[in-house]
Parts: sequence; C-alpha cells; structure tokens
Amino acid sequence: MNRWLPTPWLSLGLWALWLVLNASLSTGHLLLGALIGWGAPRLMAPLRPRHARIARPWLIVRLLARVAIDMVHANLQVLGTVLGPQPSHSRFVSIPLALRDPHALAALAAICAVVPGTVWSQLSADRSTLLMHVLVLVGDEAAFIRRFKATYEQPLLEIFP
Repeated sequence: MNRWLPTPWLSLGLWALWLVLNASLSTGHLLLGALIGWGAPRLMAPLRPRHARIARPWLIVRLLARVAIDMVHANLQVLGTVLGPQPSHSRFVSIPLALRDPHALAALAAICAVVPGTVWSQLSADRSTLLMHVLVLVGDEAAFIRRFKATYEQPLLEIFP
C-alpha cells in the first residue's frame, strides 16, 4: 500500500478537492481527480522534509502559552504605538540563530508571523542569522535578542533536537 499510495489521506483529500472545485461528478472528473490524487503526492515526495523528531512534547504547551501571552502584550503595544502620539521605535534586528532543524525554523517563522509587531524578513543562506523587523523595540537591541532567544529559540531547540 505504501509503495503505490504513500499518503492515502492526502490523495483522498486532493481527489475530493478536485471534485469540489470542478463541481462535477462526471466520469472524466472522477478519473482525473483520482489520477491527480494519486500522482501529485508521488511527484512531490522528494520535496517533503524528513519527519520531525520531537523530544519534549510537553514543552509545546508551555511555548504555545508563552506565544498567546506575547500576542496579547504585543497587540497592546502595537495599539499604543498606532494610536499614541509618540513615534514608533521600529528597526531591523539581526538575531544569530542556533536552530538548524527545518521544522523548528518553520515553527519560529509561524511564531514571528502571529506575534503582532514582528516580521520575519530574511534568513541567511546558512541559516545562522535571522533578520527581523520589530515595530516596537522596547529597550536595547541586545536585550531584545536575549529575550527572543530565551523565549522562543531555546524551547524550540529542546523540542526539535
């Protein structure tokens, strides 16, 4: 089963999506959708990253709680900056990274995307430096980098060894 249909749920989902998007249950669409559902995962298999190895799953809950708290705090900071009379203290910050795992980097990118006031701008080719735009930089840049690494990078290093 694995050799001919490596990802049955993905294949089924693609087939169903094809039928929904075409709004037709004709024989041609049923067969073409099945061909796409079978062929696309097989053609894209080399692009899939290796499976993630999670070492400390309980840290995920703690990290998600920290992100939720930071989201609320950052929303209030951004609101104060947008509505307040004082100018924003925004700048680009270069953060050296110890993360190399693609799953951990993807999680870090998602965290940066959901916390208001931060934008993942660029990752160096060797994945050693992250360039991030920070809308409200409270304190100095070095303090922000230490907090970022301790709050987000360190738990991800422990989750994805």
